[in-house]
Amino acid sequence: MSEVVNVVVAFAVIVLIFRWVTAGDGQPTAADTLGFRPKHVSQDMLDTISNMFPDIPIDNIRYDLLRTGSVETTTNKILERGYLDAPPPSYFTLYPRTPAPAQPAANQNANSASSSAVQPKPTETLISRYHLEDRITKSEAIAESEVGGRAAWEDTPEKREASLKERKAKMILAARQRMLAAKAEEKEASSITA
Repeated sequence: MSEVVNVVVAFAVIVLIFRWVTAGDGQPTAADTLGFRPKHVSQDMLDTISNMFPDIPIDNIRYDLLRTGSVETTTNKILERGYLDAPPPSYFTLYPRTPAPAQPAANQNANSASSSAVQPKPTETLISRYHLEDRITKSEAIAESEVGGRAAWEDTPEKREASLKERKAKMILAARQRMLAAKAEEKEASSITA
């Protein structure tokens, strides 16, 4: 029995010495630097979230994806909180900041600008995405009580989908009304002070 114990102790000592020798390279790992074991983050994951939320910095998105490893979890966090936490300074040792692409100069001639510069993609608004242009021209007023709340459970999936689309449209139109009202108040306040 004592021979078995001696063998087990010798094996444990050999394993510990081997781990000490191989881990002694002095280079901190990503887990040591960040304080957690980072998940795999693909460029598609980053592009998906940055396309949905262009105002969120890409470093904040990458840091959260490294923590969660899930586009859905990160998206839900943005929707619930409205922002993502900024990464700590140690994050930038692993992922240095990428400079923003330089804007082309306005005084370039048309030939060089069209051949070298990429044409910017027109920004898509929620109104155009959900095809609500005709409802804007009608200028229907949406009451705040109509927006939100609980919807009645419809019998068929088609009715539920139509109900959801209508609720989305009302939410978008109500948000547009609030934005226009706020801009009008701001314009009125600036005209009074001027």
